[in-house]
Amino acid sequence: MTTTLSKISRNPRDPGFFQNPYAFYDELHEADPTFFWEDYGHWCFGGWEDVNALFRDKRFGRQILHVATREELGWPEPKPHTKDFDAADAHSLLYLEPPEHTRLRTLVNRSFVSRQVEHLRPKIETLAHELIDKFEDRNEIDLIAEFAAPIPVLIIAEMLGVPTDMGDQLLDWSHRMVAMYMFGRNEEVERDANAAARDFSAYLRDLAAEKRANPGDDLISYMITTEHRGQKLTEAELISTSILLLNAGHEATVHQVGNGIKSILESGLSPGHLFATPEETEKTVEECLRFDAPLHMFTRYALTDMELDGGIRLKKGDEIGLMLGAANRDPRQFNNPNTFDPHRTDQGNVSFGAGIHFCIGAPLARIELQESLKVLFARLPNISLSEPPRYANVYHFHGLEKLMAKPAGAK
Repeated sequence: MTTTLSKISRNPRDPGFFQNPYAFYDELHEADPTFFWEDYGHWCFGGWEDVNALFRDKRFGRQILHVATREELGWPEPKPHTKDFDAADAHSLLYLEPPEHTRLRTLVNRSFVSRQVEHLRPKIETLAHELIDKFEDRNEIDLIAEFAAPIPVLIIAEMLGVPTDMGDQLLDWSHRMVAMYMFGRNEEVERDANAAARDFSAYLRDLAAEKRANPGDDLISYMITTEHRGQKLTEAELISTSILLLNAGHEATVHQVGNGIKSILESGLSPGHLFATPEETEKTVEECLRFDAPLHMFTRYALTDMELDGGIRLKKGDEIGLMLGAANRDPRQFNNPNTFDPHRTDQGNVSFGAGIHFCIGAPLARIELQESLKVLFARLPNISLSEPPRYANVYHFHGLEKLMAKPAGAK
Protein backbone atom coordinates (compact mmCIF):
# COMPACT_ATOMS: atom_id res chain seq x y z
CA MET A 1 0.00 0.00 0.00
CA THR A 2 1.61 3.21 -1.17
CA THR A 3 -0.01 6.62 -1.23
CA THR A 4 0.73 10.27 -1.76
CA LEU A 5 -1.96 11.10 0.82
CA SER A 6 -4.07 12.83 -1.82
CA LYS A 7 -7.41 14.49 -1.12
CA ILE A 8 -10.07 14.42 -3.80
CA SER A 9 -13.50 16.00 -4.08
CA ARG A 10 -16.02 14.33 -6.36
CA ASN A 11 -19.76 14.70 -5.77
CA PRO A 12 -21.38 11.20 -5.77
CA ARG A 13 -24.70 12.82 -6.74
CA ASP A 14 -23.28 14.42 -9.90
CA PRO A 15 -24.88 12.65 -12.91
CA GLY A 16 -21.62 12.94 -14.81
CA PHE A 17 -20.04 10.87 -12.05
CA PHE A 18 -22.57 8.19 -11.16
CA GLN A 19 -23.46 7.52 -14.80
CA ASN A 20 -19.83 6.51 -15.39
CA PRO A 21 -17.72 6.15 -12.24
CA TYR A 22 -15.19 4.12 -14.21
CA ALA A 23 -13.68 7.24 -15.76
CA PHE A 24 -12.92 8.39 -12.21
CA TYR A 25 -11.50 4.98 -11.35
CA ASP A 26 -9.20 5.16 -14.37
CA GLU A 27 -7.84 8.46 -13.05
CA LEU A 28 -7.29 6.92 -9.63
CA HIS A 29 -5.45 3.90 -10.98
CA GLU A 30 -3.29 6.14 -13.14
CA ALA A 31 -2.28 8.18 -10.07
CA ASP A 32 -3.06 6.43 -6.76
CA PRO A 33 -6.23 4.48 -5.88
CA THR A 34 -5.81 5.35 -2.19
CA PHE A 35 -7.15 8.81 -1.38
CA PHE A 36 -9.18 10.87 1.07
CA TRP A 37 -12.63 11.45 -0.41
CA GLU A 38 -13.58 14.85 0.93
CA ASP A 39 -17.28 14.55 0.08
CA TYR A 40 -17.58 11.44 2.26
CA GLY A 41 -15.01 12.57 4.81
CA HIS A 42 -12.99 9.36 4.95
CA TRP A 43 -10.15 7.44 3.32
CA CYS A 44 -10.99 5.23 0.37
CA PHE A 45 -9.13 2.32 -1.17
CA GLY A 46 -9.63 1.38 -4.82
CA GLY A 47 -6.75 -1.01 -5.46
CA TRP A 48 -7.68 -4.69 -5.71
CA GLU A 49 -4.91 -5.83 -3.37
CA ASP A 50 -5.81 -3.28 -0.70
CA VAL A 51 -9.57 -3.93 -0.90
CA ASN A 52 -9.09 -7.69 -0.67
CA ALA A 53 -6.72 -7.33 2.30
CA LEU A 54 -8.81 -4.77 4.20
CA PHE A 55 -11.93 -6.91 3.91
CA ARG A 56 -10.02 -9.54 5.89
CA ASP A 57 -8.23 -7.18 8.31
CA LYS A 58 -9.60 -7.84 11.80
CA ARG A 59 -8.54 -4.39 12.96
CA PHE A 60 -11.64 -3.15 11.09
CA GLY A 61 -15.29 -3.94 11.66
CA ARG A 62 -18.72 -3.17 10.28
CA GLN A 63 -19.79 -1.71 13.61
CA ILE A 64 -17.97 0.29 16.28
CA LEU A 65 -20.38 0.74 19.19
CA HIS A 66 -19.44 -2.67 20.58
CA VAL A 67 -15.99 -1.26 21.44
CA ALA A 68 -16.69 2.47 21.89
CA THR A 69 -19.44 4.75 23.19
CA ARG A 70 -21.15 7.51 21.24
CA GLU A 71 -19.66 10.00 23.68
CA GLU A 72 -16.16 8.64 23.08
CA LEU A 73 -16.65 8.90 19.32
CA GLY A 74 -18.27 12.33 19.47
CA TRP A 75 -21.45 10.98 17.87
CA PRO A 76 -24.86 12.55 18.48
CA GLU A 77 -27.68 10.53 19.97
CA PRO A 78 -29.80 8.50 17.51
CA LYS A 79 -32.49 10.48 15.73
CA PRO A 80 -35.95 9.85 17.20
CA HIS A 81 -37.53 9.80 13.75
CA THR A 82 -35.37 6.81 12.66
CA LYS A 83 -35.93 4.62 15.73
CA ASP A 84 -37.86 1.94 13.82
CA PHE A 85 -35.27 1.78 11.07
CA ASP A 86 -32.48 1.59 13.65
CA ALA A 87 -34.29 -1.22 15.47
CA ALA A 88 -34.72 -3.18 12.24
CA ASP A 89 -31.02 -2.72 11.49
CA ALA A 90 -29.76 -3.37 15.01
CA HIS A 91 -29.14 -7.09 14.62
CA SER A 92 -28.23 -7.16 10.94
CA LEU A 93 -25.52 -9.61 9.90
CA LEU A 94 -24.09 -6.80 7.81
CA TYR A 95 -23.07 -4.88 10.92
CA LEU A 96 -22.49 -7.43 13.66
CA GLU A 97 -19.04 -8.56 14.68
CA PRO A 98 -18.01 -11.78 16.46
CA PRO A 99 -19.22 -13.44 18.58
CA GLU A 100 -22.76 -12.23 17.72
CA HIS A 101 -22.03 -12.35 13.98
CA THR A 102 -20.70 -15.89 14.25
CA ARG A 103 -23.79 -17.12 16.08
CA LEU A 104 -26.32 -15.53 13.72
CA ARG A 105 -24.43 -16.49 10.57
CA THR A 106 -24.16 -20.09 11.77
CA LEU A 107 -27.91 -20.22 12.29
CA VAL A 108 -28.76 -19.17 8.73
CA ASN A 109 -25.68 -20.14 6.71
CA ARG A 110 -26.65 -23.74 5.96
CA SER A 111 -29.69 -22.54 3.98
CA PHE A 112 -27.47 -20.59 1.57
CA VAL A 113 -24.54 -22.92 0.92
CA SER A 114 -24.15 -24.09 -2.67
CA ARG A 115 -25.55 -27.60 -2.18
CA GLN A 116 -28.73 -26.17 -0.61
CA VAL A 117 -29.50 -23.53 -3.25
CA GLU A 118 -28.52 -25.71 -6.20
CA HIS A 119 -31.98 -27.30 -6.20
CA LEU A 120 -33.47 -23.87 -7.00
CA ARG A 121 -32.07 -23.88 -10.56
CA PRO A 122 -35.18 -25.44 -12.17
CA LYS A 123 -37.47 -23.02 -10.31
CA ILE A 124 -35.42 -19.99 -11.41
CA GLU A 125 -35.31 -21.25 -14.99
CA THR A 126 -39.09 -21.78 -15.04
CA LEU A 127 -39.73 -18.34 -13.56
CA ALA A 128 -37.50 -16.72 -16.19
CA HIS A 129 -39.47 -18.45 -18.95
CA GLU A 130 -42.80 -17.39 -17.44
CA LEU A 131 -41.71 -13.74 -17.30
CA ILE A 132 -40.45 -13.79 -20.90
CA ASP A 133 -43.74 -15.37 -22.03
CA LYS A 134 -45.46 -12.17 -20.90
CA PHE A 135 -43.38 -9.75 -22.96
CA GLU A 136 -41.62 -11.54 -25.82
CA ASP A 137 -44.18 -10.37 -28.42
CA ARG A 138 -44.22 -6.72 -27.33
CA ASN A 139 -42.35 -3.96 -29.14
CA GLU A 140 -40.59 -2.61 -26.06
CA ILE A 141 -40.18 -3.57 -22.43
CA ASP A 142 -38.30 -2.47 -19.31
CA LEU A 143 -36.10 -5.43 -18.43
CA ILE A 144 -35.50 -4.12 -14.90
CA ALA A 145 -39.16 -3.96 -13.89
CA GLU A 146 -40.37 -6.94 -15.92
CA PHE A 147 -37.46 -9.37 -15.67
CA ALA A 148 -34.59 -8.44 -13.35
CA ALA A 149 -36.72 -7.40 -10.36
CA PRO A 150 -39.30 -10.21 -10.05
CA ILE A 151 -36.93 -13.19 -10.08
CA PRO A 152 -34.82 -12.59 -6.96
CA VAL A 153 -37.61 -11.15 -4.83
CA LEU A 154 -39.92 -14.09 -5.57
CA ILE A 155 -37.15 -16.63 -4.94
CA ILE A 156 -36.01 -15.17 -1.62
CA ALA A 157 -39.62 -14.66 -0.49
CA GLU A 158 -40.41 -18.31 -1.18
CA MET A 159 -37.24 -19.42 0.63
CA LEU A 160 -38.23 -17.41 3.70
CA GLY A 161 -41.86 -18.49 3.60
CA VAL A 162 -43.28 -15.09 2.69
CA PRO A 163 -46.31 -15.29 0.35
CA THR A 164 -45.14 -14.55 -3.19
CA ASP A 165 -48.08 -12.19 -3.76
CA MET A 166 -46.29 -9.87 -1.33
CA GLY A 167 -43.55 -9.30 -3.93
CA ASP A 168 -44.53 -5.76 -4.90
CA GLN A 169 -44.94 -4.72 -1.27
CA LEU A 170 -41.55 -6.21 -0.35
CA LEU A 171 -39.93 -4.28 -3.19
CA ASP A 172 -41.56 -1.05 -2.00
CA TRP A 173 -40.39 -1.50 1.58
CA SER A 174 -36.91 -2.49 0.45
CA HIS A 175 -36.41 0.44 -1.95
CA ARG A 176 -37.53 2.92 0.71
CA MET A 177 -35.21 1.43 3.34
CA VAL A 178 -32.22 1.24 0.99
CA ALA A 179 -32.62 4.98 0.31
CA MET A 180 -31.17 5.48 3.81
CA TYR A 181 -27.75 4.54 2.45
CA MET A 182 -27.81 7.24 -0.22
CA PHE A 183 -25.20 9.98 0.03
CA GLY A 184 -26.70 13.26 1.22
CA ARG A 185 -30.07 11.86 2.31
CA ASN A 186 -32.51 14.31 3.90
CA GLU A 187 -35.05 14.04 6.74
CA GLU A 188 -37.90 13.26 4.34
CA VAL A 189 -36.01 10.17 3.11
CA GLU A 190 -35.21 9.18 6.69
CA ARG A 191 -38.84 9.42 7.82
CA ASP A 192 -40.04 7.45 4.81
CA ALA A 193 -37.42 4.74 5.39
CA ASN A 194 -38.44 4.61 9.04
CA ALA A 195 -42.10 4.13 8.11
CA ALA A 196 -41.13 1.33 5.71
CA ALA A 197 -39.05 -0.36 8.40
CA ARG A 198 -41.89 -0.08 10.91
CA ASP A 199 -44.42 -1.64 8.53
CA PHE A 200 -41.96 -4.29 7.31
CA SER A 201 -41.12 -5.29 10.90
CA ALA A 202 -44.78 -5.44 11.92
CA TYR A 203 -45.58 -7.69 8.97
CA LEU A 204 -42.71 -10.06 9.76
CA ARG A 205 -43.62 -10.11 13.45
CA ASP A 206 -47.14 -11.28 12.58
CA LEU A 207 -45.80 -13.78 10.05
CA ALA A 208 -43.36 -15.21 12.60
CA ALA A 209 -46.21 -15.64 15.09
CA GLU A 210 -48.15 -17.64 12.48
CA LYS A 211 -45.13 -19.85 11.81
CA ARG A 212 -44.55 -20.51 15.50
CA ALA A 213 -48.07 -21.88 15.61
CA ASN A 214 -47.82 -23.67 12.24
CA PRO A 215 -44.18 -24.07 11.17
CA GLY A 216 -43.48 -24.88 7.55
CA ASP A 217 -40.56 -25.94 5.37
CA ASP A 218 -39.12 -22.44 5.07
CA LEU A 219 -36.26 -20.34 6.40
CA ILE A 220 -38.26 -18.27 8.89
CA SER A 221 -39.68 -21.45 10.45
CA TYR A 222 -36.16 -22.87 10.53
CA MET A 223 -34.74 -19.74 12.19
CA ILE A 224 -37.48 -19.86 14.83
CA THR A 225 -36.72 -23.43 15.84
CA THR A 226 -32.99 -23.93 15.26
CA GLU A 227 -30.38 -23.49 17.97
CA HIS A 228 -26.65 -22.79 18.16
CA ARG A 229 -25.01 -23.96 21.38
CA GLY A 230 -28.37 -23.90 23.12
CA GLN A 231 -29.30 -20.41 21.94
CA LYS A 232 -32.09 -19.42 19.56
CA LEU A 233 -32.67 -16.19 17.68
CA THR A 234 -34.53 -13.55 19.65
CA GLU A 235 -37.53 -11.97 17.95
CA ALA A 236 -35.52 -8.80 17.29
CA GLU A 237 -32.75 -10.87 15.69
CA LEU A 238 -35.28 -12.79 13.64
CA ILE A 239 -36.82 -9.54 12.32
CA SER A 240 -33.44 -7.96 11.49
CA THR A 241 -32.18 -11.12 9.81
CA SER A 242 -35.35 -11.60 7.76
CA ILE A 243 -35.31 -7.99 6.57
CA LEU A 244 -31.64 -8.25 5.65
CA LEU A 245 -32.17 -11.48 3.71
CA LEU A 246 -35.19 -10.08 1.89
CA ASN A 247 -33.51 -6.77 1.06
CA ALA A 248 -30.03 -8.06 0.28
CA GLY A 249 -31.52 -11.19 -1.29
CA HIS A 250 -32.85 -9.23 -4.21
CA GLU A 251 -31.53 -5.64 -4.27
CA ALA A 252 -28.00 -6.36 -5.50
CA THR A 253 -29.12 -9.21 -7.77
CA VAL A 254 -31.63 -6.97 -9.54
CA HIS A 255 -28.85 -4.49 -10.24
CA GLN A 256 -26.45 -7.19 -11.38
CA VAL A 257 -28.94 -8.78 -13.77
CA GLY A 258 -29.59 -5.37 -15.33
CA ASN A 259 -25.92 -4.42 -15.43
CA GLY A 260 -25.04 -7.83 -16.87
CA ILE A 261 -27.58 -7.57 -19.69
CA LYS A 262 -26.29 -4.10 -20.52
CA SER A 263 -22.66 -5.27 -20.47
CA ILE A 264 -23.37 -8.21 -22.77
CA LEU A 265 -25.43 -6.21 -25.26
CA GLU A 266 -22.88 -3.41 -25.42
CA SER A 267 -19.92 -5.80 -25.72
CA GLY A 268 -20.88 -6.97 -29.19
CA LEU A 269 -20.15 -10.57 -28.20
CA SER A 270 -22.46 -13.38 -29.29
CA PRO A 271 -24.74 -14.42 -26.39
CA GLY A 272 -25.05 -17.82 -28.02
CA HIS A 273 -21.37 -18.44 -27.36
CA LEU A 274 -21.41 -16.85 -23.91
CA PHE A 275 -24.02 -19.30 -22.62
CA ALA A 276 -23.21 -22.33 -24.79
CA THR A 277 -22.24 -24.54 -21.84
CA PRO A 278 -22.53 -24.39 -18.04
CA GLU A 279 -18.81 -23.57 -17.89
CA GLU A 280 -19.16 -20.70 -20.37
CA THR A 281 -22.21 -19.46 -18.47
CA GLU A 282 -20.27 -19.39 -15.19
CA LYS A 283 -17.40 -17.48 -16.81
CA THR A 284 -19.80 -14.97 -18.33
CA VAL A 285 -21.52 -14.32 -15.01
CA GLU A 286 -18.20 -13.88 -13.19
CA GLU A 287 -17.17 -11.32 -15.79
CA CYS A 288 -20.50 -9.52 -15.40
CA LEU A 289 -19.80 -9.35 -11.65
CA ARG A 290 -16.33 -7.93 -12.27
CA PHE A 291 -17.08 -5.59 -15.14
CA ASP A 292 -20.07 -3.72 -13.68
CA ALA A 293 -20.67 -4.70 -10.06
CA PRO A 294 -23.89 -3.78 -8.22
CA LEU A 295 -22.13 -2.50 -5.09
CA HIS A 296 -19.31 0.03 -5.42
CA MET A 297 -18.51 0.96 -1.83
CA PHE A 298 -18.46 -1.00 1.41
CA THR A 299 -17.51 0.88 4.58
CA ARG A 300 -15.74 -0.34 7.71
CA TYR A 301 -14.69 1.19 11.03
CA ALA A 302 -11.24 1.23 12.57
CA LEU A 303 -11.58 -0.68 15.85
CA THR A 304 -8.39 0.83 17.25
CA ASP A 305 -5.92 3.64 16.59
CA MET A 306 -3.51 2.61 13.86
CA GLU A 307 -1.21 3.69 11.07
CA LEU A 308 -1.49 1.95 7.71
CA ASP A 309 1.29 1.61 5.17
CA GLY A 310 1.83 4.88 3.39
CA GLY A 311 1.41 6.99 6.51
CA ILE A 312 -2.39 6.93 6.80
CA ARG A 313 -3.24 7.49 10.46
CA LEU A 314 -6.63 6.33 11.65
CA LYS A 315 -8.28 6.87 15.00
CA LYS A 316 -10.60 4.38 16.63
CA GLY A 317 -14.02 4.91 15.03
CA ASP A 318 -12.71 6.35 11.76
CA GLU A 319 -14.53 5.03 8.71
CA ILE A 320 -12.89 3.80 5.52
CA GLY A 321 -14.41 3.05 2.12
CA LEU A 322 -13.55 -0.09 0.16
CA MET A 323 -14.27 0.63 -3.50
CA LEU A 324 -15.32 -2.65 -5.05
CA GLY A 325 -16.10 -1.21 -8.46
CA ALA A 326 -12.66 0.38 -8.69
CA ALA A 327 -10.88 -2.73 -7.41
CA ASN A 328 -12.57 -4.82 -10.11
CA ARG A 329 -11.07 -2.52 -12.76
CA ASP A 330 -7.55 -2.41 -11.27
CA PRO A 331 -5.03 -2.73 -14.15
CA ARG A 332 -2.48 -4.13 -11.69
CA GLN A 333 -4.78 -7.13 -11.20
CA PHE A 334 -6.64 -7.48 -14.50
CA ASN A 335 -5.39 -7.26 -18.09
CA ASN A 336 -7.42 -4.77 -20.11
CA PRO A 337 -9.76 -4.18 -17.17
CA ASN A 338 -12.14 -1.97 -19.15
CA THR A 339 -12.81 -4.75 -21.66
CA PHE A 340 -15.68 -7.18 -21.09
CA ASP A 341 -13.93 -10.52 -21.54
CA PRO A 342 -15.59 -13.66 -20.12
CA HIS A 343 -12.62 -15.75 -21.24
CA ARG A 344 -10.06 -13.89 -19.18
CA THR A 345 -7.77 -16.05 -17.09
CA ASP A 346 -7.22 -13.41 -14.40
CA GLN A 347 -10.72 -13.48 -12.89
CA GLY A 348 -11.02 -12.81 -9.18
CA ASN A 349 -13.61 -10.07 -8.60
CA VAL A 350 -14.34 -8.79 -5.10
CA SER A 351 -18.01 -8.07 -5.77
CA PHE A 352 -19.18 -10.33 -2.92
CA GLY A 353 -16.58 -9.05 -0.48
CA ALA A 354 -14.22 -11.24 1.51
CA GLY A 355 -13.52 -12.33 5.07
CA ILE A 356 -16.25 -12.92 7.64
CA HIS A 357 -18.63 -10.57 5.84
CA PHE A 358 -18.36 -12.38 2.50
CA CYS A 359 -21.90 -12.25 1.07
CA ILE A 360 -23.90 -15.13 2.54
CA GLY A 361 -26.15 -15.13 -0.53
CA ALA A 362 -23.34 -15.39 -3.11
CA PRO A 363 -24.16 -19.00 -4.16
CA LEU A 364 -27.83 -18.11 -4.66
CA ALA A 365 -27.03 -14.88 -6.52
CA ARG A 366 -24.68 -16.71 -8.88
CA ILE A 367 -27.35 -19.31 -9.71
CA GLU A 368 -29.99 -16.62 -10.25
CA LEU A 369 -27.66 -14.77 -12.61
CA GLN A 370 -26.62 -17.89 -14.50
CA GLU A 371 -30.14 -19.17 -15.06
CA SER A 372 -31.88 -15.85 -15.75
CA LEU A 373 -29.28 -14.58 -18.24
CA LYS A 374 -28.99 -17.94 -19.98
CA VAL A 375 -32.75 -18.19 -20.49
CA LEU A 376 -33.13 -14.58 -21.59
CA PHE A 377 -30.55 -14.79 -24.36
CA ALA A 378 -31.67 -18.26 -25.44
CA ARG A 379 -35.26 -17.11 -25.80
CA LEU A 380 -34.45 -13.67 -27.23
CA PRO A 381 -31.16 -13.97 -29.15
CA ASN A 382 -31.87 -10.78 -31.11
CA ILE A 383 -32.85 -8.61 -28.17
CA SER A 384 -31.49 -5.06 -28.40
CA LEU A 385 -31.48 -1.86 -26.38
CA SER A 386 -34.10 0.67 -27.47
CA GLU A 387 -32.61 3.64 -25.62
CA PRO A 388 -29.36 4.40 -23.76
CA PRO A 389 -29.51 2.91 -20.23
CA ARG A 390 -29.18 5.30 -17.31
CA TYR A 391 -28.01 4.48 -13.79
CA ALA A 392 -29.97 5.50 -10.71
CA ASN A 393 -28.74 8.33 -8.51
CA VAL A 394 -27.39 6.04 -5.77
CA TYR A 395 -23.66 5.82 -6.40
CA HIS A 396 -22.62 2.88 -4.23
CA PHE A 397 -25.73 0.82 -5.16
CA HIS A 398 -24.80 0.86 -8.82
CA GLY A 399 -27.85 -0.14 -10.82
CA LEU A 400 -30.00 1.02 -13.71
CA GLU A 401 -33.18 3.07 -13.35
CA LYS A 402 -34.61 1.09 -16.26
CA LEU A 403 -33.38 -0.98 -19.16
CA MET A 404 -35.58 -0.42 -22.21
CA ALA A 405 -35.23 -3.06 -24.89
CA LYS A 406 -36.82 -4.50 -28.01
CA PRO A 407 -37.34 -8.21 -27.24
CA ALA A 408 -36.97 -9.43 -30.83
CA GLY A 409 -34.45 -6.79 -31.83
CA ALA A 410 -36.84 -5.58 -34.51
CA LYS A 411 -36.50 -2.06 -35.84
